Amino acid sequence: MTIDRKLMRNGNGWALSINSTILGFLDVNPEKDMIRYTMENDKLIITKSDKKIPKK
Repeated sequence: MTIDRKLMRNGNGWALSINSTILGFLDVNPEKDMIRYTMENDKLIITKSDKKIPKK
């Protein structure tokens, strides 16, 4: 699957919005799960992290 998305301004940086379909494919709950960014050969790879978001 390939999806082209534009980046959005976020303060001094840029943000990528990940829609619910992609979160579902990754089995990510954005209120509990963290994601992991990996760079390999000029590619950004996004996977579900083993770490959880700390409870407040």
